[in-house]
Amino acid sequence: MRHVNKTLLEQMQMSDAEISRRMELLGLTDQDLRCLTSKKQLIEGLVDGVVGEFYDRQTDIDEIALLIGDADTLHRLRRAQRRYVLDLFAGDYGPEYVNNRLRIGMVHKRIGVEPKLYLSALRTLKELIIQALTASIRDADDLAATLRALDKLLYFDTTLVFDTYIDSLVGEIEAAKRRMEDYATSLEEKVARRTAQLEEQAKLDPLTGVYNLRAMQDVLVREMELARRRRGMTSVVYIDIDDFKQINDQYGHLHGDDVLKDLGWALSECLRSTDIPFRYGGDEFCALLPDCGIADARAICDKVIDSFRKPNPEVSLSVGVAETRHDDCYEWEALIDIADERMYGAKKQEGCCVQEE
Repeated sequence: MRHVNKTLLEQMQMSDAEISRRMELLGLTDQDLRCLTSKKQLIEGLVDGVVGEFYDRQTDIDEIALLIGDADTLHRLRRAQRRYVLDLFAGDYGPEYVNNRLRIGMVHKRIGVEPKLYLSALRTLKELIIQALTASIRDADDLAATLRALDKLLYFDTTLVFDTYIDSLVGEIEAAKRRMEDYATSLEEKVARRTAQLEEQAKLDPLTGVYNLRAMQDVLVREMELARRRRGMTSVVYIDIDDFKQINDQYGHLHGDDVLKDLGWALSECLRSTDIPFRYGGDEFCALLPDCGIADARAICDKVIDSFRKPNPEVSLSVGVAETRHDDCYEWEALIDIADERMYGAKKQEGCCVQEE
C-alpha cells in the first residue's frame, strides 16, 4: 500500500498496545482520564476564553504572526485549537485521539512551526487552562488531581507530536539520500559514458574517423590470437594513395585532407561490420578482416576502390593483401610487412589494382 493511503497511526505503527505503553510510561492512568472527563462540561464553558486569550498572546510573537498570515487562517486555527482543548476532556483517548495528535505534529512541521515555537505555545495553552480550572474548581484535592492528569496527558500529546516531527525529518533525510544516490548513480553513468567516449576517441584518427596506429596494434594482437584459437584465417589489407605528395603540392593540403577523409569513409562504408579499418600513417591505411580469405578480401577491396574513386576519379590506390591460415605462424608485424610488400608490388603496376601474391 502507498504511504499516502495509510493513516498516520499505520505509518507510525502505533498499535493499541503502544498507546497503552506510552500512557503507562507517563503514569497516565484510567483514574486520571476519568478525572479529566468529569470536567468536560466545565471546560466547554471555559474554552472560548482560553482560546481567545491564547491567540491574543500568540499573535504578539512575530514568528507566529508571520506563520498565521491572515484573518481567515487565524479563524480556522481558533476553531482547531478549540477542538483540541475540548478533546483533552472528551473522554475518548483511543486511536482516533492519538491519530489527531499525530496529525497536529505533521501539520506544524509542514507549515514550518519550529519545535521551540510549538513548545512555547503549548506552555502558554497549559498555563491558560490551569488558570481557568483553578478559578472554577473549588475543591483543592479535585483541582490538584485534575492538574496532575492534565499535565500527564499534555506530555502524552507532546510525545506524539514530536514523533511525527522526527518521522518527517527522517523521511526528508531518506528522500534526500535517495536523491543523492540517484544523482550519484546518474553521475557515475554519465562519467562512464563520457570515459568510454573519450577512450574511443583516443583510438580514432581525428581526420578520417578510422582507428589510429595505437588502436591497430592492440586489435591485431587480439585478433591474431583469436585466429589461432579458432584455427581460422585473417586477412590484412594495406592501402596507399598513389602520388599523394603530388596531390598536396598541386591542390593544397586541405584538398589532400579531403582525399584522406574520402578513403576513411570508403573503408567505413564498404568493409563488413566485423572488419576494422586503421590509418597506419600519412596516406597509408590498413584494414583487418577476420575470418576472411584472399578472394573475399579482394572483393571487399574492389568495393573500397570503387567507392573512393567516385569523388576522386583522378586518384588511384595501390592495395596489398596478406592472409594467414591456421597452419601459418605469422605474427601480426609479419602479416603487415607482407601486405605492405604486396602493396608496393601493386604500385609498380597500373594504379587502382590489388596485389595478392
